[in-house]
Amino acid sequence: MDFLTSKVTTILIVINIVIFLLETKDGGSTNRDVALKYGAQYQPYIRQGQYYRLFTAMFLHFGVYHLLLNMYALSAIGPAVDYVCGPVIFLIVYLGAGLAGNVATMILDEKRGSNNLSAGASGCIFGLLGACFVLAVHGYGFSMRSILTTLAINLVYGLSSKRINMMSHAGGFVGGAAIMAVIMAVLAMK
Repeated sequence: MDFLTSKVTTILIVINIVIFLLETKDGGSTNRDVALKYGAQYQPYIRQGQYYRLFTAMFLHFGVYHLLLNMYALSAIGPAVDYVCGPVIFLIVYLGAGLAGNVATMILDEKRGSNNLSAGASGCIFGLLGACFVLAVHGYGFSMRSILTTLAINLVYGLSSKRINMMSHAGGFVGGAAIMAVIMAVLAMK
């Protein structure tokens, strides 16, 4: 199954690309003012009650490379989760994990007193990877070796750059795994 046969994956990719094009038209996706206008995560604004940024930041990207890397990862992982779990559970995991990653970032930023801009779909994507991890543990055909290799590569890459929000990745992974574990437990009770 590829991303073109997964309607949810295709729709998410299109939404991310359209928002990126709007950001570009308005002055560029790497422009701080544009990122803030479109809802990037920014601790001072969240303190003022702009909690919607924990959601909107999932659909923003800083530069074409950031967008392409995340959309490639989404097109690689998304269809498998959609195929095994269906579109509703896919979206619950995707959005829930993205929120978990952004909340984790918010908590860390507050603790550190940081005022960094944060955006991107990687928390959501790591959440899908977390869901794959839980599905692999339960024998749903996902390769634990591939999942752990992907995590290791991303950990090395992420620690090599200060621009990568590792807290969003970690929060998304844990959030996606937790959401999938709860969904499987609820389904097992039926």
